[in-house]
Amino acid sequence: MASKDERGVEIHVSAPAPDDCEASRPLLTAACEAYSVSAAILPFFFPALGGLLYGYDIGATSGATISLKSSTSSGTTWYNLSSVQTGLVVSGSLYGALIGSATAFTIADFLGRRRELVVASISYLIGALLTAAAPNFLIMVVGRFLYGIGIGLAMHAAPMYIAETAPSQIRGMLISLKEFFIVLGMLLGYIVGNLYVEVLSGWRYMYAASTPICVIMGIGMCWLPASPRWLLLCATQGKGDLRETKDNATRCLCRLRGQTSPDLVSEQVNLILDELSYVGEEKKAGFSEVFQGKCLKAMIIGCGLVFFQQVTGQPSVLYYAATIFQSAGFSGASDATRVSILLGLLKLIMTGVAVLVVDKLGRRPLLIGGVSGIAVALFLLSSYYTLFSGASYVAVIALLLYVGCYQLSFGPIGWLMISEVFPLKLRGRGLSVAVLVNFASNALVTFAFSPLEDLIGTGVLFASFGVIAVASLVFIFCIVPETKGLTLEEIEAKL
Repeated sequence: MASKDERGVEIHVSAPAPDDCEASRPLLTAACEAYSVSAAILPFFFPALGGLLYGYDIGATSGATISLKSSTSSGTTWYNLSSVQTGLVVSGSLYGALIGSATAFTIADFLGRRRELVVASISYLIGALLTAAAPNFLIMVVGRFLYGIGIGLAMHAAPMYIAETAPSQIRGMLISLKEFFIVLGMLLGYIVGNLYVEVLSGWRYMYAASTPICVIMGIGMCWLPASPRWLLLCATQGKGDLRETKDNATRCLCRLRGQTSPDLVSEQVNLILDELSYVGEEKKAGFSEVFQGKCLKAMIIGCGLVFFQQVTGQPSVLYYAATIFQSAGFSGASDATRVSILLGLLKLIMTGVAVLVVDKLGRRPLLIGGVSGIAVALFLLSSYYTLFSGASYVAVIALLLYVGCYQLSFGPIGWLMISEVFPLKLRGRGLSVAVLVNFASNALVTFAFSPLEDLIGTGVLFASFGVIAVASLVFIFCIVPETKGLTLEEIEAKL
């Protein structure tokens, strides 16, 4: 229910059942949380800028490579790039993201979620400036690599910070909204690329345009409080005075909830602390624990989702987008950048739909429905290349169906689930492994597509992706739990 405090701020409190907060095991339940909607905005917005910058890089790079390789608009003497060099420009940030997510495994719990995002914003900024000002190819690749490290750190820390600071009632919506920001960033990148693609040295402007967002993200993360759950985890592991840390966590949670109900905030801190003590969090987690017990199950769920997210052909389907639209006779979309803008708008709309319904319908229904549509779309694409090559409308329908269903399911829900399922003690390391699997799977599909296409043909390859999509449906049915409306502590207890 909603009420107003003495300052007129709207507060949302779920009415608890008589025994909800009195279970034999200490658990922070969703029914115990009160929050102010206005106070939840900025703790989501600044971390989500890390996702927007990731998406922007994808969109801007598609236009930047065209500009960079143009003899008339490159503005360089080294515009005649080989296929390997072009691949390094396009994939440089992916390599950096792999390193960034691997680095997060060792530094995440030391830095904390907030400081990791500050470091990510600095890496974003330096990478963007180096790339934009690059006097030669080598410096440009270094800049792309540093920007990629920022991607790896941000995509690891942002979902964790949002998950650990957001009220349970709207956590799914907020983390899914981060995917909306990624797609929004892609769309902005496509638009900026379209504006500057024929301008002299336009690729420099495309990359430089991201620098103000990097600065805003860094300043915003410095202003936000640390994650109370991370602070309490550190205290139970003997890092600092428990009483002082508990007071600090209470102050942080008051800010995150809008300072609406100090007594209830204090109760939430006590319940989180009790839960940490109950599950033996007082000892620092070792490497082997990441692959044991509940964390092993969480690892299977999280890594399985992000693996299937990529190996169902997402990079490859988008690779064929421009060709499909051209074959359908859409002359207005014959330019690759305009096709990208059209698809970006569709992705944005469908992600918005997912954001609105994820906390009402739940995670599993969106995954099952969306992945079913993905499988149908992939088999339709396969049939176009093997049986109905003259019916271009089949390919267009399949492409739009694929993009829409992906943004309803794997796109937002994959990132949402990996931020929810890992136990707090191992969340930093577990999520870093999941993010690493995501980027590694992306690289695998991207690099293996062309050789496989030459070996077995486009139609058979898309049919293979369809079979993998069916396998992912079985995985979701049998393995993935529903986490709608549960606190992180309740999810951990459920695994």
